[in-house]
Amino acid sequence: MHRVAVVVQPGIRSFDLAVITEVWGPDRSHLGVPGFELGRCAADPGPIALPGGLTLAPDRGLDWLAEADLVVVPALAVPSDPTPEPVLAALRRAHARGVPVAALCAGAFILAEAGLLAGRRAVTHWSLAPELAARYPSVLVEEAPLYVADDGLWTSAGVASGIDLCLHLVRQAHGAEAAAAIARSMVTGPFRTGDHAQYLDRPTPAADRTAEALAAVRERALGRLDEPLSVTVLARWAGMSPRSFARHFVAATGTTPHRWLLGHRLDAARRLLERTDHPVPEVARRAGFASEVTFRQHFTAQVGLSPRAYRSAAAATPAAPPKSR
Repeated sequence: MHRVAVVVQPGIRSFDLAVITEVWGPDRSHLGVPGFELGRCAADPGPIALPGGLTLAPDRGLDWLAEADLVVVPALAVPSDPTPEPVLAALRRAHARGVPVAALCAGAFILAEAGLLAGRRAVTHWSLAPELAARYPSVLVEEAPLYVADDGLWTSAGVASGIDLCLHLVRQAHGAEAAAAIARSMVTGPFRTGDHAQYLDRPTPAADRTAEALAAVRERALGRLDEPLSVTVLARWAGMSPRSFARHFVAATGTTPHRWLLGHRLDAARRLLERTDHPVPEVARRAGFASEVTFRQHFTAQVGLSPRAYRSAAAATPAAPPKSR
C-alpha cells in the first residue's frame, strides 16, 4: 500500500484532506516509515474550491485510481451535495479491482451514492447516521463504532476518527511501528480500536473521577500486558467490583475490558514480531497470551496472516526498521 489516491472534488472538507495528506504525504523514511506516493485525483484539472476560501490543485486524473494501492475519499462539507458520475464510476472500478476504498466521516454518503455500500456495514458521524440510513435504506448503518470495514470498503465516524482509520490502514499494511511513528510525528494517540465508542455522554464530576481511575488502570495494564490480567484484577486496581468496573469501562471506552486488552496485546505482538527475533511462543508470552495456540488464533483472525507470515512480510518491507534483540 504505497500509492495512495485521494479523490478530490469541489466542496470536500479541508480537515479530511489535511488528515490524509498528513498521514501519507510527508517523507518519514528517517523514522522507518515506508515511502508513499500520494496522488490528488480529480475529474477536472482544477483549481478546486474548498470550504473556507481554500483552493486545491489536483496533480492526477481519475485514471490514476487504476494504479493506486489504496483510495481514500474525503467527505463533502454538505453531505447531500451530489458527486459527479465520473467520480462515482472511478470508485466502482477501483473497488471491482480489489483496491481498498476508505471514506472519512460523511464520505460514506459518496460510497453509498456510488452503490458500493448496499447490503454492507458502514458508519459516519453520529449526527449524520439517521440521514444516511434514511437516504440509503440498503446500507447497514451503525452509530457506535469509530470505523468499520466490509468487503474492502472502510468508513469512519466524524472528524478525529478519520485519523484513527488512516493510522489503522497504515498499521494493517505496514505494521504497528510504522503507524506509531506517524502517530508520534502527528502528536496523536497511536491506537484506538474501531469499536471504541464515537459518542459518550457529557461527564459529571463523579464520572470524571471514575474516568481518572479507569485511565490509571489502563495505563497500569499497558505496562503489564505480559501478566495474566483479568477483570477481577483490573477492578481491584480501580477499587470497584468487577461488575461495576466492567460497566464503567464500557461506558468510558465503548468496548469491554477483554476486547481492549486483546487489541493492545495484538498490537504489542506486532511490535515484537517486527522488531525482535524472539520465537513465536516467546512473543505470545510477552504479549500476554496464555498459549501459542490462542495467540495464533487471535492474531490470524485479526491480521489475516499467521504470526510467522506477518514477520516474513514485515522483514520484506523495504523501509522497515532493522531488527534488534
